[in-house]
Amino acid sequence: MTRPKGKPRKSGRFEFTRWAIHPALLFTVVLFVLPLAMMVVVSFWQRVYGRLSATWSTANYSKFFGTEYLLDTLFNSIEVTVVTTIVSILLAYPLAYILAYKVSPRWQKLILIFAVLPFWTAYVVRSYSWLLVISENGIVNYVLLNLGLIDQPLQMAYTRGATILGFVHFFTMLLTLTIYANLVQIKPSYQKAAEDLGASRLQVFFRITLPLSIPGVAVGAFITFVIAIGDFITPQILGGSTEVLVPQAIILQVSRAANFPMASVMSITLMLVIVLVYALTAKHQKMDRV
Repeated sequence: MTRPKGKPRKSGRFEFTRWAIHPALLFTVVLFVLPLAMMVVVSFWQRVYGRLSATWSTANYSKFFGTEYLLDTLFNSIEVTVVTTIVSILLAYPLAYILAYKVSPRWQKLILIFAVLPFWTAYVVRSYSWLLVISENGIVNYVLLNLGLIDQPLQMAYTRGATILGFVHFFTMLLTLTIYANLVQIKPSYQKAAEDLGASRLQVFFRITLPLSIPGVAVGAFITFVIAIGDFITPQILGGSTEVLVPQAIILQVSRAANFPMASVMSITLMLVIVLVYALTAKHQKMDRV
């Protein structure tokens, strides 16, 4: 039988690819789409006498955005995350620049291994390790007291600064890797051409290197923002309960109050903030070779 004209013949590889995406699609729907849809639905339900009632209302959203201490958790999370992202970028960019342009290629791989070492340590272990350093009986206070520089231990743990410190320790290396990956893609001919035209080293950096490395910075900054704003472990261990962030508030709503509708409202609000940040930075998040 001859194949009708005008209809392209589908190859076996195309058929295999088409059927191969079905498990991934099913996985996404069952584990991501359905739970998200259910969370949106529950956010409009009510908690009546300790039980979940399928009564549709926007009261949970009104309570969250109308209650000062609940809204403060959102502002606290955004402030901590923004400061963490900015400080991590300021520390990571010089490290990435030195690694890309000042270190010989022969040693770059070894240094990159050391850069990813923090990722090999459990998240909880890293946070508790910082407590050993900055707590009242920690190493820093012990050294300062014995040197006579202070009369009583400094309160460094269980503060916003401690939370930011724990975040920066982790995300600086993450940003270093993303920025480095972008810097090594910049063609040396661009910089040489600028130098041949009379540009100084600072002009080459600010007009060539920095603009072309913005995609790496944007990707790393977005990843940092997403992970930090949704993190529960570091704020809970290093920040304590002195300043509650949204992830901590969500856990409290679930574990203590069993208020699943309010926890859903907080989770959705957090996701909307992430979507907004992505929309603002999406045009810069391209790691194409330049």
